[in-house]
Formats: sequence, structure tokens, C-alpha cells
Amino acid sequence: MIVTFIIIAYNAGKYIEKSFSCLLKQDYDLKKIEVILVDSNSTDNTKKIMMNYQKKYASKFNSFKVLDNPNKTLPNGWNVALKEAHGDAILRVDAHTTFNKDFISLNVKEIKNGASIVGGKCESITLNNTRKEKLLLIAEESIFGAGIADFRRSEEKKYVSTLAFAMYQKKVFDDVGLYNINLARTEDNEMHYRMRKKGYKFLFVPEIKTYRYARSDFKGLVKQKYGNGKWIGITMYYCPKCFSLYHFVPLFFVIGLLLSIILCFYNFPYILYLIAVLYALFNIINIFLISLKNKFHLEYLLLPIIFFILHFSYGFGTIVGLIMGPFYKRRRRK
Repeated sequence: MIVTFIIIAYNAGKYIEKSFSCLLKQDYDLKKIEVILVDSNSTDNTKKIMMNYQKKYASKFNSFKVLDNPNKTLPNGWNVALKEAHGDAILRVDAHTTFNKDFISLNVKEIKNGASIVGGKCESITLNNTRKEKLLLIAEESIFGAGIADFRRSEEKKYVSTLAFAMYQKKVFDDVGLYNINLARTEDNEMHYRMRKKGYKFLFVPEIKTYRYARSDFKGLVKQKYGNGKWIGITMYYCPKCFSLYHFVPLFFVIGLLLSIILCFYNFPYILYLIAVLYALFNIINIFLISLKNKFHLEYLLLPIIFFILHFSYGFGTIVGLIMGPFYKRRRRK
């Protein structure tokens, strides 16, 4: 089986070498792997690294292409790669991702057994393993920070609603079409919704593992959460059924917080008190669970502040996305 392996990257020079080195170590026959690297107008050395890889390692693979994505966004990059893909199965990982040597072979095994879409567990790791990075990683990976997606937490082989870094039979994309280029950050949500509507199932296999480098700075993490929230708001005008209720918990939190503050001016502070008590209780429980797993460290006392900023950023971003969504959609039609 020929596997098309895709990486779409933007300014990922310090990460992509780690990801590509994992590809070279695969126990799957490299001559059965078609490599497609897509550069999204990077301003660092990403494109140069890709070209060097092509020059040095092309002979090891079935084929090796380096393509350009002038529109920069992931869905555009995906479509650039899919139009050039000729493998029996399609596999894309981020440039910020590493994986075990049996990553491709385990995926192929499930595809040969009849799965249309298969993927595994995605674990976050730090780049430099500093205390600050560890703290941000704990905040992002906790249930209170990252949600309940099966591909983050489950240890049971089963069908799920979505996957990260999955392998797809090529016929799946032939059936459902290309990515929606209007969605700069929620393209997977919309694509996976279309796949589910067509009757395709997502098989989760915990033995298949990827490792994603988490954000190493708090400012970047806050910006990411705000952007994620904003694109959920915008996507509601394209595909309102793409999301489950838990995607909107930060939105409900921010709306409840703002309304309760307004009510304080009318001498009714009790809802604000209730929200504060519940939020504090959830923080205490979460920190307790984190401490059981990782042992308590004094910096964990910063987690409530980190959680609040991340949740508010995400929820406020969703509000902004819901407001700007109609204008964005109208502009894209022109």
C-alpha cells in the first residue's frame, strides 16, 4: 500500500527536522511512502530545509515533492497537497509533531483491515523542558484546559467523533471533496463533519501515538486560544453542526461572567458569587488531580490565573467570531 505522507508548515524550521527524522526511522517500507511537503510562505528557513530533504532523501522514498501554498492557511495547504497525492492512503502530521517508528505501519494495518479513517493518541510534550513550559503544558493538557477529546485521553480502541493526525483512505477525500478554504483554523471540524455525514467512521487505536510540541510561551498560548474561539464563532455561519456543546463552555462562562458583573450594578451580586465559587471549586479539584498525577509544585498555584485567562480568551474570541462571522462570510463571497 502506497501512503502519501503530508506536512504543511509555516515558519517551522526548528520543529520540522524532528518530525522528518521520525519519518526516516519508520519500520514501514520507505519505498511505499510518497512524501509531500508544503511550505506556506514561511519567512524562516522552513522551505530551505524542505528542499535540502528532497535533495538528500528523495531516492529513499516512492516520490518526494516540495510544494508552495501562497495563501498560507491550512485548508489551502491541504488542498495543494491533496491535488498532488496519489497514494492509497493519506496521512498528514503537523511540523510540530513527532511519532513512533511504528506510526505508519500501525495505521496501515487498520486500513488494510477495513478502516476508512484511523488515528491514535496525541500527547503534548515540551521543546526545552523548562519549568515554565511544563506549567503551560499541564494547564493545556488538563481536562479544565484542553477538553475531553478521546484522542487526548482514551486508552480504549473504539470509534470516535474526530481524530488528530489521522490516516484516511484516499477514496474518502475523493468522495467528500477538498477542504473549505474559508475556514482558516476549523477546517478539520468541518471536514470531519462532512465525512461523518457520508457515513465514514473514525477508528481510535491508542497504540498509535503522536507527540505534539506545546506552546512554549504564555502569550502565544493565549493568542492560540483566542484564535480557536474566534474561528468557532465564524464557522457557526458555515457549519453550525460541526461542534459539540463542550466547544461553547468558555463562551457560556464569559457571557455569564459579564452578565453577573452587570447585575452587580443593580445590587444583585449573587450570580457573580455563585460563578466565582463554582469556578474556584473546579480549580481546586483540578489542581488536586494534577498534583496526584505529577506531585504538587508551588507554581501550580498560578494555574487558576492561567485557566481564567485561557478560558476568557477562548470565550471572548467566540463572541468576536459570532459578531464578525456574517461580515466575514459576505466579504468572502465577493
